[in-house]
Amino acid sequence: MHSWQLTNALAALLIPPGLLIVLMAGGLALRGRYPRLGFLLLVGGLAGLYVCSTPITAHFLLRHWEGAPTTTEAISTAQVIIVLGGGKYPQAPEYGGDTVAGSTLVRLRYAAHLHRLTGHPIMVSGGSPEGSAITEALVMRRVLEREFGTPVRWAEDGSANTLESALLSYRALSVEGIRTICLVTHAWHMPRAQLAFERAGFRVIPAATAYATRYPLTVLDFLPNALALRDSAWFFHEVIGTLWYRVRLLASA
Repeated sequence: MHSWQLTNALAALLIPPGLLIVLMAGGLALRGRYPRLGFLLLVGGLAGLYVCSTPITAHFLLRHWEGAPTTTEAISTAQVIIVLGGGKYPQAPEYGGDTVAGSTLVRLRYAAHLHRLTGHPIMVSGGSPEGSAITEALVMRRVLEREFGTPVRWAEDGSANTLESALLSYRALSVEGIRTICLVTHAWHMPRAQLAFERAGFRVIPAATAYATRYPLTVLDFLPNALALRDSAWFFHEVIGTLWYRVRLLASA
């Protein structure tokens, strides 16, 4: 198993719903010999699954994790826009091959918008950790240039995660005297991404997109749904990922 696959497999077991399923499975396994403990694990897993699946919980978690939006005036002081990949849509039948996933498309759209506002050159960043011959940076470049009419000056295509993206991007841009960047990614991903890029040596101006917003509170906010569970999972994924990055960076210091 590749390290990228192993890392993601471990992450899946540490965040909802994987962790909650493990708790419930443990409760079922222990209910014969330790009925009270088994019952508590089972109920705790079910309760956690419900709570994490409600929009009100997911929105609360993400809103308290995301930072405040950055002004256009601050973004204009950057030297370059770096947009991070958010996944590929592999073997898309309607496009005849790999293209960007929806989350990446959201980031590219905002990067194109910022380029029109500021004129800053763009770097796309994303490798192919799953082993595909086509890197994420390549498909990002295609979409920006062909569909948004936005030129891409640099493409970092060797990274398998955000930490590697930061290091490889700094290696490529520092030789050209670039130290101040505008970093484009999802709002829930920005704290971890900003940490990685600042530790790599950049001065980072965060340019987050896709903030957690919602309409006024309704009864639907208390009913579980799959999208809310996904958003809760992103929160726990980022919290754990940020802690892990801090440990790795501290160990390598």
